[in-house]
Amino acid sequence: MKTTYPAPVEQFRRQVRTWLEENLPDGWFDGAEMPPEEREAFRASWTEKLHAAGWICASWPKEYGGRGLSPLENVVLHEEFARARAPMRADWFGDTLVGPTILRWGTDEQKAEFIPKILRGEITWCQGFSEPEAGSDLAGLRTRAEPRDGGWTINGRKIWTTRADEADYVFLLARTDPDAPRHRGISYLLVPMRQPGIEVRPIEQLDGATDFCEVVFTDAHAPEGCVVGGLNNGWKVAMTTLGFERGASATTGHRRFEKELRKIIGMARERGVHTDPVIRQRLAEQWTRVQIQRYHGLRTLADTVNGTREAAGLGQLNKMWWSETHRATMDLMMDILGPEGQILAGAAAEQGAWIPGVGMRNGRADYPAGVEQRAFLFSLSDTIGGGTAEIQRNIVAERLLGLPRG
Repeated sequence: MKTTYPAPVEQFRRQVRTWLEENLPDGWFDGAEMPPEEREAFRASWTEKLHAAGWICASWPKEYGGRGLSPLENVVLHEEFARARAPMRADWFGDTLVGPTILRWGTDEQKAEFIPKILRGEITWCQGFSEPEAGSDLAGLRTRAEPRDGGWTINGRKIWTTRADEADYVFLLARTDPDAPRHRGISYLLVPMRQPGIEVRPIEQLDGATDFCEVVFTDAHAPEGCVVGGLNNGWKVAMTTLGFERGASATTGHRRFEKELRKIIGMARERGVHTDPVIRQRLAEQWTRVQIQRYHGLRTLADTVNGTREAAGLGQLNKMWWSETHRATMDLMMDILGPEGQILAGAAAEQGAWIPGVGMRNGRADYPAGVEQRAFLFSLSDTIGGGTAEIQRNIVAERLLGLPRG
């Protein structure tokens, strides 16, 4: 079903679509797989093209290098890049999370230092929120930041820090007033990663990927002007960051699940189980849930465009919905594969494999799982990352249903 926006916005859509058709490599829209060496060359040149055209961070104000797109224009931009399967961001954490946060809360000096580098893709970021004993209960974090030598000294540990082994900076939460109430003694800091006081320990997962890391801070240093949004105001700033994370793909988030489900339906047909009444019912249920996710996105978009704020708690509801839907879809896929799904049929040490809905992941020589198996394994984390399903239910109960706090 096609969603139509006002005429000026649809005209902007045609502009974006034309640019993509003229700038993507020959054969891109035919769906041909790009050889690894060509893919690397494409990725290297693509960021430069995006920056030159002004598509990176296009919703940012013009005075900071963006295009000043309206919310609907920004949605259309995302939709067209998703339709074309074209990569859109130089750095997810920089473009979508910390960059907008600095624009909202940062000082003029922080904006001048970081915003141009984010736009040009010159620095990469990771997010230091979760800790070994403070994951979904983020306010329970123990990492400390203390003023020292004209800056801050940081001690503590962060975990499940995506791409920490590649990042130049981390935006992290640290306790700066241990005597304040849990939510009030926290600050939001921008900390350089490449220094002796920071140890990054990659966490190898079952399929061999090491996207997640543990990060240990031992007298790590951050400059005096690294605090964003004011001292001990980090909780409020962090909630802004998480709002950007959950709102960036309102009308496009469902697309990868639709594509994945089409592939699974094809598997069912190939194996002759698509006529099985139980399998048919489960496929229909998952298709319905993906469409509901699409409508959740449209509701979020309407709430944003109209400024009604009628959907308090909708971000948590959406996250809970898609994560549980995806896990159920992956369970269905494994049932369709049957005994075949239990055989390690992947290439040994499959380096740089593209996992649909996940991205590039390295393989493991002694556990050569196939692409479908690795997608299934990764889906097990869906209901944990970004806030566990249990925590999301509590928030929905309180904000949407008006139930008393548990």
